[in-house]
Amino acid sequence: MSAGVIAMEDAGFIIGSYVLTFAVIAGFTWRVLRGGRRLADRIDDDDKYWT
Repeated sequence: MSAGVIAMEDAGFIIGSYVLTFAVIAGFTWRVLRGGRRLADRIDDDDKYWT
């Protein structure tokens, strides 16, 4: 078997790994941002030194 054929056999695994990694990172980012927004809503505007 040539290197090109072996690489094409593993292409699905490699692409799937990239998709899964991107999905996990995007989900984690969404969850952290959503949690931060919920916590920011619980703090008075006077105590938000970043605004």
